[in-house]
Amino acid sequence: MTSPYQIVQLASLGQAMDEELARNYSVLPLWLESDPLPRLAEAPDAILLITSARLGLMRSWLEALPGLKAVCSWGVGYDNFDMQAAGEHGVAVSNTPDVLDNCVADMAWALMFSVARRTSLGDRYVKSGQWKSVGGFPLGTRVSGKRLGIVGLGRIGLAIAKRGAGFDMDVRYHNRRERPDAPYAYEASLTDLARWADFLILACPGGPETRHIVNSEVLRALGPQGILVNIARGSVVDDAALVEALRSGELGGAGLDVFTDEPRVPAALLDMDNVSLMPHVSSNTRETRHDLGRRVMDNVLSFMETGRLVTPLR
Repeated sequence: MTSPYQIVQLASLGQAMDEELARNYSVLPLWLESDPLPRLAEAPDAILLITSARLGLMRSWLEALPGLKAVCSWGVGYDNFDMQAAGEHGVAVSNTPDVLDNCVADMAWALMFSVARRTSLGDRYVKSGQWKSVGGFPLGTRVSGKRLGIVGLGRIGLAIAKRGAGFDMDVRYHNRRERPDAPYAYEASLTDLARWADFLILACPGGPETRHIVNSEVLRALGPQGILVNIARGSVVDDAALVEALRSGELGGAGLDVFTDEPRVPAALLDMDNVSLMPHVSSNTRETRHDLGRRVMDNVLSFMETGRLVTPLR
């Protein structure tokens, strides 16, 4: 059985680029399907699949698309991509590096300020009519001049660190290995970094290697004045340990854009005034969403014309 579809599209790239894609190629659009697997049989000859960091890449999709040669992903993360299966099927994979670094770094700082200066709490305080007199609002934490610890000094981690210079912060980092090119002090122990830091921002990859690396020991080391910010992956943090540390006062506060079981969030976090939450939207700006879609399109056009990806993962 043959089909006319060249491309299977599981993730929308935005209206303008979806239309551009459909003008240039025969596309099977499945981004509104809750389970695309049953419909993949409609495109046995498709050579390219468009997905996203959130959707991932499943072995079952690769098996259902025997003609597949390439996968173009919208986003940077690929910890939920079955890269072993992609290799076994001879399928090349690309993502969209560099495009969202600054927006994600901005969100890390927004969450840090929200928790430290209690801006989300203050917003509710004013809008609910609780502001009756000056002096009734709880004290916050100064950011300028403090110690900033970063877990994962990749592109996003570096963008976060550079912003620290504008606030006269001392910056240190923890990585799988030291980066000789980095102008920041390296801490080989995550617990030691947490003990030193006033703010600890997580910008490392997800996956088995980093699962629950932020545990009760690390949270205790960060301490009752310390603030944790996670714009990495929810799996990096032990949720039960985080809730207990916040509830007991062992940790000062947390700003979270990612969660282990999204969109479900631990119920205990919802009523905590020292916690600021966002729905995994660090790259959710008009400019970055456009640039992400454009980078995916660059990969698609390059592969369809030359057989090569612009930003291959392997």
